[in-house]
Amino acid sequence: MGEERLFSFANRWFSTSVGLVIAIFLVSTLLGFVLLPYAEPQSRLGGLWQTICSAAGFPSRTSEAEAIAPGFSVSTVGHEMHTLRNPPAASIGRGATLAQQCAICHGPTGVSRADSPNLAGQYAATIYKQLHDFKTGARYNSTMSPFALNMTDQDMRDLAAYYAYLPRLPEKRPAGSAPVPAIVLSGSPMRGIAPCGSCHGDIENKLGSPWLGGQSAVYIKAQLEAFASGSRRNDTSQQMRNIARALTPEEIAAASNYYASLQLSE
Repeated sequence: MGEERLFSFANRWFSTSVGLVIAIFLVSTLLGFVLLPYAEPQSRLGGLWQTICSAAGFPSRTSEAEAIAPGFSVSTVGHEMHTLRNPPAASIGRGATLAQQCAICHGPTGVSRADSPNLAGQYAATIYKQLHDFKTGARYNSTMSPFALNMTDQDMRDLAAYYAYLPRLPEKRPAGSAPVPAIVLSGSPMRGIAPCGSCHGDIENKLGSPWLGGQSAVYIKAQLEAFASGSRRNDTSQQMRNIARALTPEEIAAASNYYASLQLSE
C-alpha cells in the first residue's frame, strides 16, 4: 500500500475538509455581513461596504436628520468661558449693582446665612455657567430660573466678574474634626470615582466646577442627590451624574458634611 500525502488535494479527506471550511466561511459571511444587517428593522444602510462596516462594529457617518435630539434642554456653555478672566473694572462695577438683587439669598457680601451657595470668591466661569443654564432651562430652580430669564449675556458676565472679585473668606476646620472622608481625599479608584478635589479646587479645578469649601451641607447633599436621580442634568458629559449615581448615601453625606465643616471666618 503506497503512502498517501496528507496535505494534498489528491487526498479526498483533505480536499473535503478544505471545501467544507470554505463553504462555511462563505455562508457565514453572507449571513453575518449582508443578510442579517439588512433584515434589521429601520435599517439605514446605504450599500454593501457600509453594511460590512456596520456589521463589523465600525461607526458610519450619519446625516444630521438621523441625529437624535434629547428630550430636554442641555447646557450649551462652551470653552468661551476663558474670556471671563481679567474682566474690566466697569464690568465688576456693573456686577456690584446687579448683585443687590441677589443679597437676600446669597448675602450682601456673597456669603449666605441660609442654605444658598456662597458666591464670594467663586470662580467666574462657574457663576456664568450656572446663570446661563438657568436662563436656557438646562438647570431649573423656582427662584433662580425666573431671575435669570431676563438677564443679558453681559449681565451674567458682570455678576460673575463681581462675585469672583470679592475675597473668598478663609476656611478653618474646628479642632477635633473628623478625618477627611476617603471619597473627598482619594475618591474610589476601583469604582472609577476621582477625588472631589480633582475638579472642585482642593487639588485642581475643572473649568466651570465650583469651589465647595464652606458651602451648606444641605445644599451640597441636595445637588448630589439631584445629579444621582437625573433631575439635575446640566453637567458636562454627564460627569457629575455618573459619579453621583455611583456614590452611596453615606458617601454623599460624608462629602456634604466635610465641605460644610470648612467654616468661613470673617
